[in-house]
Amino acid sequence: MKPNIIIFNPDQFRVDGLSHLGFPGVSTPNLDEMVSTEAMSFSNAFCQNPVCTPSRCSFMTGQYPHVHGHRTMDHMLHGERGEHSLMRILKDNGYYVWWGGKNDLIPGQDGYKSDCDVHYYPSKEDLERWHVSSVINLHGDDGWRGPADGDNYYSFYAGMVDESEQSGVTDNDWLMVRGALDFIEKYDGSKPFLLYLPLLYPHPPYGIEPQFAAMVDKDRIRKRKPDLHDCLYGDKPMILKAIRERQRLKGWSEERFEQLRAVYYGMCARIDYQVGLVREAMKKKGIWDDSMFLFFSDHGDFTGDYGLVEKNQNTFEDSLVKVPLIVKLPSSSKNVNGRCDALTELIDVSATVYDYIGVEPPYWTFGRSLLPIIHGESNVNRRYVFCEGGRLPGETAANEHTFLDRFREPSETLYFPRVGIQQSESPLYHGKATMIRSDRFKYVKRMNEQDEFYDLVNDPDEEENMIGNPEYADHVQAMKEGMLQWYQETCDVVPFKADLREFRE
Repeated sequence: MKPNIIIFNPDQFRVDGLSHLGFPGVSTPNLDEMVSTEAMSFSNAFCQNPVCTPSRCSFMTGQYPHVHGHRTMDHMLHGERGEHSLMRILKDNGYYVWWGGKNDLIPGQDGYKSDCDVHYYPSKEDLERWHVSSVINLHGDDGWRGPADGDNYYSFYAGMVDESEQSGVTDNDWLMVRGALDFIEKYDGSKPFLLYLPLLYPHPPYGIEPQFAAMVDKDRIRKRKPDLHDCLYGDKPMILKAIRERQRLKGWSEERFEQLRAVYYGMCARIDYQVGLVREAMKKKGIWDDSMFLFFSDHGDFTGDYGLVEKNQNTFEDSLVKVPLIVKLPSSSKNVNGRCDALTELIDVSATVYDYIGVEPPYWTFGRSLLPIIHGESNVNRRYVFCEGGRLPGETAANEHTFLDRFREPSETLYFPRVGIQQSESPLYHGKATMIRSDRFKYVKRMNEQDEFYDLVNDPDEEENMIGNPEYADHVQAMKEGMLQWYQETCDVVPFKADLREFRE
């Protein structure tokens, strides 16, 4: 029988939330122990778009966002044009698919039937059995924001959250994890399963229970990347300056930013704890060793870097695009564990799953299987990685106007500083942009604004745009040619099924 597969997919988890990759002050003992004994952690993994839906559509299909126009939160996978998710393909190939967590992938009008056997939400009986009296949502229960004209209103900083089993207060992620543990306990082994847990944490609002905040040493975590002062903004995308102005964090002290970051990494610690719960349940059931486990995030988070919070749809700082990626194969495989620094992309996730279980997707994909690296046969995957976003002037279908249209007063939503700017008709704020990155250099091609080029060895914080420096002219040209070749190779896909050229009765 094919192996069971667990996909643990936290939202907005930065790569520097992992202790085993050498980041001090953070706490991920379960993932660290897994990597030290049985899993491979890819330290240079990158998403293909820095916001949720486009990234998920990309890694769940193995195609880049531009192939079918996935550049917004409003356009998801459409089965009628052959966009089948990894979940749907595995379901069609004999897997029982249990999905517990957020969507941002399948159109609401289509429902979940084609992609999973169970789209989980706890029953009333589940809540009573777990003694859950209240489910909190920091997006909706937002008294922590303070006055509308205050400097915390758009900060996403909620601080300590009073949640505990004793009080009966919990949040949606805990409900999903408890549901997953129940599923594992009751699993009858009749079919291989895919357990998909796309949890919300550590997506802001930044709020965490005190016991997980205590796991973080805020005096040792990495200092945030420096504020982008006005003198540098001429060489950086204008949308960053505009968001900085609207989020009102200019007066924040370093101490406040450090506390915000500590809470964020506490949220990462909670995710690690939940990984440990799932792993332990699988071991107790006797199915962990023979299962495949994948851990990765859809994108990162500013978390105070450059004086910003949350994320942005068309800039590509490593804070946003560099993500965790950990893969564990069944113990019967020839595996190498530890750390691998090869460049990888999230589209490689589905390619790795298909390769291992021997399934051919029903359409052309661009991911590369990581099995040669995990099996110790190679230490190279890609020369370049890519990320893309933004829109054309006047392309209102891609400005995500539907999000703010839901609010009587758009400025009331936490996301107003970013999404409001995205809807500006100025071509400077939300123009199309594409990143190509090697292990040393990053080049960003921008419509309507100056391109970007960074030497990541000499400038790891991406503070100084070297696009006009003649010393880097040859490197810039090489990356432009690399981007052109990539676009030519990936600009479209031809369906596998041929049409009839003539009408037949």
